[in-house]
Amino acid sequence: MSVEIVPMSVEQTDIDGLLRITTKAVTDERGTVREFFRTSGFAEAGVPVPERWAQLNLTWTKRGGLRGMHGEATDKLVGVAAGEALGAYLDARPDSPTRGAVVTVPLTVGTQVFVPAGVCNGFQAVSDGGCQYLYCFGVEWQPGMSGVAVTPLDPALGIAWPVPIDTADPAQISAKDAAAPRFEQL
Repeated sequence: MSVEIVPMSVEQTDIDGLLRITTKAVTDERGTVREFFRTSGFAEAGVPVPERWAQLNLTWTKRGGLRGMHGEATDKLVGVAAGEALGAYLDARPDSPTRGAVVTVPLTVGTQVFVPAGVCNGFQAVSDGGCQYLYCFGVEWQPGMSGVAVTPLDPALGIAWPVPIDTADPAQISAKDAAAPRFEQL
């Protein structure tokens, strides 16, 4: 039986603290086991994670569906469990040295992003069967939780969403996300 091991790797992006992570994967004839999260592995790689994740959400989003940009007051670990998405991130933190920076990351199974509190996170499902997108939150989400939201359609962000968006189609974008303020209005 042959075994291939791909170690975990972490790279800093153009947003301070926003990390692109390739998960550890062990593949043999039966398939692949990926470590979506292991406390010691993340600690060894220098990823600042909470002592425990307080909430995990798994969404299914149809192709072209756009969610975000939300910058809650909690760290997040995001990635896809199936399918593909384009992840987009905006540094909306008032005192950050990279405030206003935008980063996009193609998300496939095995690619994750560590999103620091206050950095806005959004994504568009791009695979034909949609995607399953996993969020790990450092604290439980609550209605009225502090944070910011920016419309993912703000032209000043320069995000080239791969699938054109019809703002009148609720299957593509929620009215709330479409009506969120532009970044300059924060």
